[in-house]
Amino acid sequence: MRSVRMRILATLLVLAGVGVGGWQMLPSQEDKGKTITVGTTDAVTALDPAGAYDAGSWALFSNVFQSLLTFDPGGTAPVPDAAQSCDFVGSALTTYRCTLRQGLTFPSGRSMTAEDVKYSFDRVKAIKSEVGPVSLLSTLKSVDADGLTVTFHLSSPDATFPFKVATGAGSIVDSHKYPKTRLRTDPGADGTGPYELTSYQKNKKAVLTPNGHYKGAEKSAARPVDLLYYTNSDALEKAWKAKDVDVATRQLPPKVLSGLSPSDPDQRLSESESSETRNLYLNTRAGSPLHSVLVRRAMAWLINREQLAATVYEGTVDPLYSLIPTGITGHTTSFFDAYPKPDAKAAQALLSEAGVKTPVRFTYGYAVNRGSSQEEAEAIKKQLEASGLFKVTLKGYEWTDFQEHWATGKLDAYAVGWVADYPDPDTFGAPLVGTDGTMNTGYSSRAVDRLIQDSQQFADRGDAASDFSALQQDIARDVPVIPLWQGKEYVLSTEDVGGSQYLDDGTGVFRLWSLNWI
Repeated sequence: MRSVRMRILATLLVLAGVGVGGWQMLPSQEDKGKTITVGTTDAVTALDPAGAYDAGSWALFSNVFQSLLTFDPGGTAPVPDAAQSCDFVGSALTTYRCTLRQGLTFPSGRSMTAEDVKYSFDRVKAIKSEVGPVSLLSTLKSVDADGLTVTFHLSSPDATFPFKVATGAGSIVDSHKYPKTRLRTDPGADGTGPYELTSYQKNKKAVLTPNGHYKGAEKSAARPVDLLYYTNSDALEKAWKAKDVDVATRQLPPKVLSGLSPSDPDQRLSESESSETRNLYLNTRAGSPLHSVLVRRAMAWLINREQLAATVYEGTVDPLYSLIPTGITGHTTSFFDAYPKPDAKAAQALLSEAGVKTPVRFTYGYAVNRGSSQEEAEAIKKQLEASGLFKVTLKGYEWTDFQEHWATGKLDAYAVGWVADYPDPDTFGAPLVGTDGTMNTGYSSRAVDRLIQDSQQFADRGDAASDFSALQQDIARDVPVIPLWQGKEYVLSTEDVGGSQYLDDGTGVFRLWSLNWI
């Protein structure tokens, strides 16, 4: 959910005549300490890392908290951050040990210890928030702490565990400030990241000041940042035009993105290939109108991705035909192979075989004021109903309510964007289609779970490609999810702000500290 982030094949569009080197110019003296304002439509579900698993929350976590590991810009392997070093013990991939950096201190002045790390992981599992990241820690059995050494014991071999440690799920909190078995609910955060959260107004503003005591893999933050939250893309566009923000990211309206030009002298545009995906999730539980796999396959025959990409998104996204996006190890075109083009006759035959009454009636839930979610829902409704085989009722929810509804299995169908948690195809497996996964479709397959577990045994991730290929074939057959599109990353900044191309580089790290005045 974190929602969404994998390796980006960067295509950087910069102001004509200004090279990358120009982005690294030193700031003028009068700009020293001047705040940079960043606007986004990503919402924050919670300030407590145990209670959020979405892109907006994790973007903030990247800057306020540290994990033991992180990713270098554009990197594909975790590197030490709060840790001095981390390694698997032995070759079984079931014991992982880290030694903390010395001298890490929380805002209170208290030194971080391995006990804080253990506490942070233990409480994620103990709280088990319905919208939290506990599913990422499914292989974590127990944690030991001794001085500056922390040891993780895994229930099965998991070569991807270091990747998970490097995510927001691995955010280290002050054990003196966070309740052990419940979420912290005040508007504060106590971490050891590059920034301190000075103040926070829900759905409005996060004020971040550089943490002068930060020690880690990243460079120290140079400028204070105000992170401004907008209810929808149109509001972000309005703020950009009014010069209320210096940087606009995630997400301006498609009509704006499609018309952007890198030659505009008043702005800098960074456009990158991304592995952000969006899928239509289907409730497979008994009693759901979509319980029958034949009904779900019929839906797969009617979705026109090219039309969605061209009309709703005005060419700013690409059609996607598999769970794992293009450019990622193990990607296939399983849905194209099974359902190559919209075919109402094929859908009708499946519904006749299922013996269900047509039109099949179901409710499609979507998040209001979240990008083009409503327009997308209306387009999918039109595609399905044009066949005469389905009747779709649309229902919009505020973002937090939307999350709670899908997390508790109350929606028949719903589309969600996914920003990859870490640069590995595993992030498109267990969280999305594994038993007890984050998307909570009710889908459970022993074959899929076995493929996910088998894929985690390979230290060389390329060796897992065949498992991921088989997994995607199974998903195209069982259809708990229908892939819709793969996105691109757009970041717009004023001509005097540099470093915005590093904000979201596909590693899952939102690098506000990369921003600077030039």
